[in-house]
Amino acid sequence: MSEPITYASAGVDTTAGDRAVELMKDAVRATHGPQVIGGVGGFAGLFDASELREYRRPLLATSTDGVGTKVAIAQALDVHDTIGHDLVGMVVDDIVVVGARPLVMTDYIACGHVEPDRIAAIVRGIAQACALTGTALVGGETAEHPGLLGADEYDVAGAATGVVEADALLGPHRVRAGDVVVAMASSGLHSNGYSLVRRVVEVSGWSLDRRLAWGPTLGAELLTPTRLYTRACLDLAAAVEVHAFSHVTGGGLAANLARVLPAGVLARVDRASWTVPPVFDLIRELGQVPWADLEQTLNLGVGMVAVLPPDSVDPALRLLADAGTSPWILGEVMATDGDDEGAVQGTKGVRGGAVRLAGDYRV
Repeated sequence: MSEPITYASAGVDTTAGDRAVELMKDAVRATHGPQVIGGVGGFAGLFDASELREYRRPLLATSTDGVGTKVAIAQALDVHDTIGHDLVGMVVDDIVVVGARPLVMTDYIACGHVEPDRIAAIVRGIAQACALTGTALVGGETAEHPGLLGADEYDVAGAATGVVEADALLGPHRVRAGDVVVAMASSGLHSNGYSLVRRVVEVSGWSLDRRLAWGPTLGAELLTPTRLYTRACLDLAAAVEVHAFSHVTGGGLAANLARVLPAGVLARVDRASWTVPPVFDLIRELGQVPWADLEQTLNLGVGMVAVLPPDSVDPALRLLADAGTSPWILGEVMATDGDDEGAVQGTKGVRGGAVRLAGDYRV
């Protein structure tokens, strides 16, 4: 061995890591209110939880997730400032489902090589989305993994914590036969099913810079950030009676809606109640993907669902429209007669109520 081995020669550039932190600090600080103690760079993020004393019985809600293989599209396009919106959407809006207000979030980025501008762009996107959802970004970690990841490869994950008053908790225990299911439109593919999507694009031979009939390039369409429903959902729950929310992520609409229904009820969803956005039909046509597989994998235009009593529906539609979520009535909840054949009964180990998709999609 002619030369000594150093950490830098092994592929880890700590100076680049420090530079990345300097580039992202202002964006992170912009998410901090007076509850955040100590600023950026400590071993742990600190949040003053003394306001929780005002709760009668505060329940902490936590969630963790990543963006999945959508990061491969960001890497192929060399566009990294939108992935953070996807991460926050996947993490924070899972907390909102139970009615919890998000408090803090942390992120984790693993990469083959720290390129400061790229890492800072990712974190700026996370911080911007945190600011939009009222969440303090209180810490994070960037880890360089040479030899495990390629120099331009990375993955992102995050975790968040929120709080909800125990008697305001939303979920299956509130849902009743007669409730109405209201949909909120997705912004596109969001952040699920990209292993299918990327495989379809690969087999089709389409390039990411190919212009689509409705305007954007294929790459821009695939990279469209996940819509953030946080404020719309929390404002809705504060204004009208809401029984449950369901975030439509991996597994599709039926499986995720079934997770928030109690045993003994069935939600009937009308496929013809909305027009499936063109990107989903494009994936179907390019890959000859069966509709059954699409609806078990992708959101098909429904990003979040609210389950409400009938009296709440009209004001909810107005409030959600004003919030920019383009809502519509998706279906209804009814008592099951025991005939659940063909219905979906949950995912992620949850078995409660059932969902039956009826009719044909409009494209």
